[in-house]
Amino acid sequence: MAKADLPSWVEPELATLTRDRFSDPDWVYERKLDGERCLAFCGPDGVRLLSRNKRDITSTFPEVAEALAAQRKDAGHGGLVLDGEMVAFDGTQTRFERLQHRLGLVHPDPELLRSVPVVYHMFDVMYSDGEDTRPRPLLERKEILARAVSYRDPLRYTEHRVGDGKAFYAQACHDGWEGLIAKLASAPYVSGRNKNWLKFKCESGQELVVGGFTDPQRSRVGFGALLLGYYNPDGELVYAGKVGTGFDTETLRSLRDRLGALEQDGTPFQQGPPVRERGVHWVRPELVAQVGFSEWTDAGELRHPRFQGLRDDKAAREVVREVPSGS
Repeated sequence: MAKADLPSWVEPELATLTRDRFSDPDWVYERKLDGERCLAFCGPDGVRLLSRNKRDITSTFPEVAEALAAQRKDAGHGGLVLDGEMVAFDGTQTRFERLQHRLGLVHPDPELLRSVPVVYHMFDVMYSDGEDTRPRPLLERKEILARAVSYRDPLRYTEHRVGDGKAFYAQACHDGWEGLIAKLASAPYVSGRNKNWLKFKCESGQELVVGGFTDPQRSRVGFGALLLGYYNPDGELVYAGKVGTGFDTETLRSLRDRLGALEQDGTPFQQGPPVRERGVHWVRPELVAQVGFSEWTDAGELRHPRFQGLRDDKAAREVVREVPSGS
């Protein structure tokens, strides 16, 4: 295998949402983790952690960077590029809301590192000791990944099953997981979204753009609800409803300050809401919220939405309505 220099960036592979649930011995199934995508670049100059939009998050998760750096130094190996998810656990579940306390902080204080520990769940390797491993089949890359790192917290290997996807999916939903990722076992690593990786979600949820907010009512502080939307293929921001649950008092206050700095006179939505509600404030569509919900209504709005946190690893213009394939 030809030697390859360690790259400064690799575009990550992305999964496609699907409603199909299948068992196939040619596919492997992994737990879908509710966190922030993280690529780790481990080279002679140290470790860099980058989000999926190339934001440097090394100092945000120092315990992970230090653990990887110590292992590479002790092992004396060459460079690695690892793919995984940064997560925070609440019991046995990964919770984006809990991870939210760490996101965006350049240098978290020692108390926060203790109170909100994170785990880096690795599931793929793109470069290893001078080899570009992306052309190799997934299961071969898994074998390389298993040997590349000593797995003790905060570093973990993401386990997988071969075949038996339907039963594993039923177990995942029963256990309260977000879902599964199904991956074609023989496929190379291909940057961008494709159907070699598929998302089996137990609960609906996606990123949405914040386009406005309403005034708080009665004893509530900050704001009442966020007005949400997504971009259609024509580049228009489409109204998707509003979310008023899932906020604690601290979030209501801090998010209200951020929203205030983004206020504008006119609506950013090109499609809906049809009229301006009383007490609505419009904002520049720059913030991206992670929202859980039960389903889309026939009118194209969210049913039973719940705010889960803000995302800073995805640009607002990239947010589209996720439509499962096969629907």
